[in-house]
Amino acid sequence: MTATAPRTREQMADRVAGCIEAGDLRQALQASKDLNRHHPDYAYGWYLASWLLRKMQHLPDALRTIDRALQLEPSDRFRVHRARCLLEAGDMAGAAAAAGDLRGRPLADAVLHGEVGTLLYRVGDHAGALEHYSAAIELDQLNPEFHFNRAAVRRYLGDPVGAEQDFDAAIALRPDEYEAYNGRAQLRKQAAAHNHVAQLRDTISRTRSPAGLVQLHFALAKELEDLEDHSASFESLRAGARLKRSLMRYDVATDLGIIDRIREVYTADRFDGHIEGCDNAEAIFVIGMPRTGTTLVERILGSHPDVCAAGELNEFGLELTRQVSALAAGRTLSRLDFVDSSTRVDFRALGQRYLERVRPYRDGRPVFIDKLPFNYLYAGLIHLALPHAKIVSVRRAPLDTCYAVYKQLFKDAYPFSYDLAELGRYYVAYDRLMRHWDTVMPGVVLTVHYEDVVADVRGQAQRLLQHCGLGWDEQCVRFHENARASTTASALQVRQPLYDTSIGRWRRYAEQLEPLRLQLEAAGIACDR
Repeated sequence: MTATAPRTREQMADRVAGCIEAGDLRQALQASKDLNRHHPDYAYGWYLASWLLRKMQHLPDALRTIDRALQLEPSDRFRVHRARCLLEAGDMAGAAAAAGDLRGRPLADAVLHGEVGTLLYRVGDHAGALEHYSAAIELDQLNPEFHFNRAAVRRYLGDPVGAEQDFDAAIALRPDEYEAYNGRAQLRKQAAAHNHVAQLRDTISRTRSPAGLVQLHFALAKELEDLEDHSASFESLRAGARLKRSLMRYDVATDLGIIDRIREVYTADRFDGHIEGCDNAEAIFVIGMPRTGTTLVERILGSHPDVCAAGELNEFGLELTRQVSALAAGRTLSRLDFVDSSTRVDFRALGQRYLERVRPYRDGRPVFIDKLPFNYLYAGLIHLALPHAKIVSVRRAPLDTCYAVYKQLFKDAYPFSYDLAELGRYYVAYDRLMRHWDTVMPGVVLTVHYEDVVADVRGQAQRLLQHCGLGWDEQCVRFHENARASTTASALQVRQPLYDTSIGRWRRYAEQLEPLRLQLEAAGIACDR
């Protein structure tokens, strides 16, 4: 009998790839182990194993195996993969260092430049991301993804002209790049002589993708509003919002129940003289409903030389979830049970671990801002965990808030925003919770009104700085000169001097918003601003 010839490493690697293509990851992993056992000096084999382990979310093993590959062959592709593993493992400091090592390298191809650009974007290095997306486009001008990604970075860096050119290129290369149509519409105020209304209407008439139609309707609504065709704008907005809502599985009653339970369990006695949280005063939390001016307030405070604007961070909620899960000891908790269990966490440890988690987002300045609007849910827990942290709540006229939320197409958040009745119910619950925090923690949360900032930016800036224990700095009223990237929906607006054209904008749609106004007023919320 003739012995079967041993397979080459390339043949064994092809076997792994075949299993991956067939969707059998477990068999692929077994084939990968066989490959590495027979050919332990084959760097690509260890990379394949790491790719599979990362895909299966076995991140410590993925890191171990990619490190083995790098010992054998210091490939840039392997370095990119290692940075991705670190990012997915939540090691932001490690990921930032790994991505930083790749910045500016003469990489082999356009795809690698694009991947490094995305890594740098994810760790907050937007200038580096721009550099690598531009390098990718130089090598491959026909890839719409490169143009789309560079457009997003240019927008965040305050270059609307360059961003529009890139969105145009992405659309020309891939007409079903629907998100690009909406991104482009948001870049500037559209003019009668220069807009995309005809193109958008034509594209809507030919589009069958529900998700694509959502993007297109929101884009058309924005451009029609700019052209002051308010009735047609609202009809397009309503069509997009209804379609978006139809694609979601969401029950606003669940969120309302959570807010009610927070009010029930975080009562005044929990804050009455026995707070033993982390003794640290470095954090400023800017909270509120989205589209209320939180980015503006962050920009004012973040223009102070002692303050780092760290962005919208999920770290407080993530660390709270980790601690509550540890208390649950493997039990599955309902959302209401989660709220109840949150009262039993070690608040000092919560504050300390939060500060450790946000360290990679900071730049060495003594104070930092966490501007995640949804942290309003956690205002009481933040005070218990970090009693010396400063909390700033930003409010805006209720109907201006609701209209601004309704017309914003969010990526993954705020599911209550696509139905006006649900939005009204949520706003009422939000308003009650903020009033609750003021009652049980008097003087802890500073409330700032967007309209007051627009009317008197200097006076409100002084008030903000005094609350946060910061000395006066003139740059805080020249926040629009701040070159730092902004990754929020207001990225371009905050680079302009203050304007008041957004105040009272809801009145242009008073007829369409009348049921919402009645709903809010029935709950005791004045809507006369």
